[in-house]
Amino acid sequence: MNLYLSIMKTHSIPSIYQQAQHFADVTKMLIAKGKIKNVKKCLEIAEDSFVNGTAEVKNVISNIYLHSVSIFMEMQHCNIKEILPKTLKIEYYKQINTSGI
Repeated sequence: MNLYLSIMKTHSIPSIYQQAQHFADVTKMLIAKGKIKNVKKCLEIAEDSFVNGTAEVKNVISNIYLHSVSIFMEMQHCNIKEILPKTLKIEYYKQINTSGI
């Protein structure tokens, strides 16, 4: 039984927050490499998760994924208006209007 607990501790399942951050990191890496077609696919997946997900999923997509990716996009001078899907774009504008930017 101790071996099982040891394995479970070292191979724990990532939380939804860790998964969202990993997905954001992958998306940012694709942005940095200029793989816009792949970036758009990632954003479509995030959009679908945001639109169809639970309240917790929507919160994670907005506060972890979108926040991280949009800041990176701004730093890379990406045209956010053209690349973000409709619902994520609305959420992005809510974020920047709330923060006072």
